[in-house]
Amino acid sequence: MQPNIRKIVTYDEEVLVEGFRKADCPWRMFAVAAVVTNPWAGRYVEDLRPEILSFAPVLGEELTGRMIALAGSGDAIEAYGKAAVVGLDGEVEHASGLIHTLHFGNHFRQAVGAKSYLSFTNTRGAANAPIMVPLMDKNDAGRRSHYLTLQFAIPDAPRADEVVIVLGGATTGRPHHRIGDRYQDLKDLGNDVDNPASV
Repeated sequence: MQPNIRKIVTYDEEVLVEGFRKADCPWRMFAVAAVVTNPWAGRYVEDLRPEILSFAPVLGEELTGRMIALAGSGDAIEAYGKAAVVGLDGEVEHASGLIHTLHFGNHFRQAVGAKSYLSFTNTRGAANAPIMVPLMDKNDAGRRSHYLTLQFAIPDAPRADEVVIVLGGATTGRPHHRIGDRYQDLKDLGNDVDNPASV
């Protein structure tokens, strides 16, 4: 079984001025979303694995290829993330199932040479629901300049029996970053970087 992709949507934003000051380098965030028929819509299915194994690699490869084309190269992407929004006849578990598998995420992770996990959201909504893609530095989870959220919507998706599957990225962090990184907080609190909760 292959995913039935109704449409692919690209979002691309370039900020030239942030906080009333010109950015030294344009702040660019972008995403690619696939609008896919939900194979489990309208019913309870105990075993989601067969469809996950069929859909996730295809979607991961397709969306990753388009993200790299948008960026120009994997190296150009500094922050990354993923998201899924399931329509109203589906479960949040369906959104989760299609993005929370290495069969999906490893395509993007390997293409950008990342070490960090892919930050994520998985939600349910009607057509035109907000799609929120949290981003973080692909190699340094404590680099707060790259804690970003990309937001957009698709007017006709997801339909009740669809899922929107998304990859997002950024070529820089926020312009004029000045809130520090989590390592200074850990030092101030006397916590170990490798054990931040001190447990």
